[in-house]
Amino acid sequence: MASQYDITVIGGGIVGVSTALALKEQFTDAAILLLEKEDGFAAHQTGHNSGVIHAGVYYQPGSLKADFCRRGSSATIDFCKEHNLPFTQCGKLLVATNAVEILRMKALEQRCIRNKIQVHRIDRQELGKLEPHIQGLGALVVPSTAICNFIKITQKMAALFQALGGEIQTGQAVINVREFSDQVVLHTRHRTFFTSYVIACGGLMADRLAKMMHIPIDFAIIPFRGEYFSLPSRLSRIVSHLIYPIPDPDLPFLGVHLTPMIDGSITVGPNAVLGFKREGYGRMNMDPADIAEMVSFPGFWKVMVKNLGSGIKEQMDSFWKPGYLKRIRRYCPSLTIEDLLPWPAGIRAQAVMKDGSLVHDFLFARSRRSLHVCNAPSPAATSAIPIGQYLRDQAIDIFHLNH
Repeated sequence: MASQYDITVIGGGIVGVSTALALKEQFTDAAILLLEKEDGFAAHQTGHNSGVIHAGVYYQPGSLKADFCRRGSSATIDFCKEHNLPFTQCGKLLVATNAVEILRMKALEQRCIRNKIQVHRIDRQELGKLEPHIQGLGALVVPSTAICNFIKITQKMAALFQALGGEIQTGQAVINVREFSDQVVLHTRHRTFFTSYVIACGGLMADRLAKMMHIPIDFAIIPFRGEYFSLPSRLSRIVSHLIYPIPDPDLPFLGVHLTPMIDGSITVGPNAVLGFKREGYGRMNMDPADIAEMVSFPGFWKVMVKNLGSGIKEQMDSFWKPGYLKRIRRYCPSLTIEDLLPWPAGIRAQAVMKDGSLVHDFLFARSRRSLHVCNAPSPAATSAIPIGQYLRDQAIDIFHLNH
């Protein structure tokens, strides 16, 4: 059976659901559809992260990422308060363990100031008083960083969207798209949907959705696995803040950190290793089609060569737990191998350009009747509310929706 809609949002992660809600709040009488290929929401990146509401410490001042994160942090906390969803503003410590990291810490402090983030520096003695199990030469304290449950937030947004009259269809993976002068036709294995406009928030499938609509793109999504451990319940109070290392600015990932979760547990991670399946959360997941597509992309080999040293180190520590533990013991020396318990991995959808450069900010593409989120880097979950509003406003301008 075919159905007709004004706007269809593809993707039931937090960015897609936030976008659908923003559109429905603006256009209460419009027929708006939210399509999700899984049976529920937040099944991929949204539901496989650290649950951190980031303050925006690391991001280039003036970038979309910095702006979205700063506004998204307060918006997410306000949303949790309004709808009685769990969150805790526990704060973050970025711990420096050597002289090089002290210099990097000072640079991060200046970036926080430029991004208008409250921050202050503490020395070794103050760090020991705040967190007796953590050691370092000093740390940055970011009080506004919080933790939450992004799955519950996404589910609440979906319920609000539906209460306003929005339609949700789960279990509907888009397998083909045809764009015409007056409409877009979306085919799933079960149904056909006719819609005037499409906003695609496909995450790990962002490049494939763009290709379905014959949009010329010069990037591909390369999956990176983030592997986590959890600590035993007897260590659930080993820290009260989020504990992060000072990141190496030459590397794209933030390093292994200790994260108190909203359920009271503490996770350790993630690392960053190449994924051989876009949605492979198990230990040894491989998909021949995903691998073939990845290795046929020129940018894949270029980014591998550029990051060969760090990539080999990440892969070695993935298979050799003492290497993983060594990273954590730099700032939390009391942990042992036996303390690292299994925890589900996550997959990060990293857009890589043909020249091998990583896309660090948000990346969008469009056709006459579609708008695509091609790269939604961390902190996309934190930033989902302003991203949804941004996409709504872009759709209004591009598609002339007010007319």
